[in-house]
Amino acid sequence: MHPRSVRLILMMGLSLVFGFLMAAPALASSDTKALNQNDQVVLNGTLDVSEGQTVDTAVLFHGTATIAGTVTGSVVVFDGTTDISGHVQGDVFVFNGDVTVRSGAEIDGDLVTAQTPNVESGATVRGQQQRVSTRFNTGVVGVASRFAWWLGYSISTLVLGMLLLLFAPALDPAILRAARERMGGAIGFGVLVFFLFPIVAVLFVAVVIAIPLGLFMLLALALVYTLGYAAGAHGIGRLLVKPPTSRFLAFLAGWAILRGLALIPVVGGLVWTLASIFGLGLLWVAARRSRPTEAIPAPAVPPAPTIAG
Repeated sequence: MHPRSVRLILMMGLSLVFGFLMAAPALASSDTKALNQNDQVVLNGTLDVSEGQTVDTAVLFHGTATIAGTVTGSVVVFDGTTDISGHVQGDVFVFNGDVTVRSGAEIDGDLVTAQTPNVESGATVRGQQQRVSTRFNTGVVGVASRFAWWLGYSISTLVLGMLLLLFAPALDPAILRAARERMGGAIGFGVLVFFLFPIVAVLFVAVVIAIPLGLFMLLALALVYTLGYAAGAHGIGRLLVKPPTSRFLAFLAGWAILRGLALIPVVGGLVWTLASIFGLGLLWVAARRSRPTEAIPAPAVPPAPTIAG
């Protein structure tokens, strides 16, 4: 592989990791974070759209929301007290917390809350007033929930892969040999493990005396598949980033490629399945090849004849 391509892959991976590390303290802050110049998102703290201020979308995960200005999009509050005295041109969604719509406030869309809102006389709600239980707009939170899952799974597989390589460094050459010499066998064994493991678990559950074992196997499915995914990422990275480059950088390269593809709808799920199958097969082949073989005793060498003097 061309050195420039290797450097590009490594830079992509390092950029993702650096972005996660930088995002962690930023997301923990109670200050308002802007998705773009006209959006306001607060994870924990106070969301304040002051009088005379205009924003596109206002989102609060936990805290207090005060809307005295203009919101051209929607207001979404997952958990917190909401006070609206300005103008919301879209909908207002409050999944948990008290809601007060002051006199003179305007909401052009719907007001959807978990509890009965306090709408003062003189306030205008042009849409419908509904409960969250009767209307849940998955489109508003769908993208955020999918990204949260992607981010959490990305960090989890990153940590798992790094720990595996840290405490089991012999996996690196074993996975590389399996990927180079037994690619077809690895894929075949991976398919077998990927589909046979849950079938065996269900069969154990069907047998009354083996129910605990079957349940334990079903609970272990997520960990087994994630181990396979991490091993698959390392196998892909090692095929691209050859030794003597660090095993950690090789894993990071494969991980960055897979997590980038995971952002693509449908393709991400297919890639996850293929990577897990590939990784499970690599682990199977690597484990079989690492089994000690019986030492064959060397034939006894007869003593050299002595010559009488």
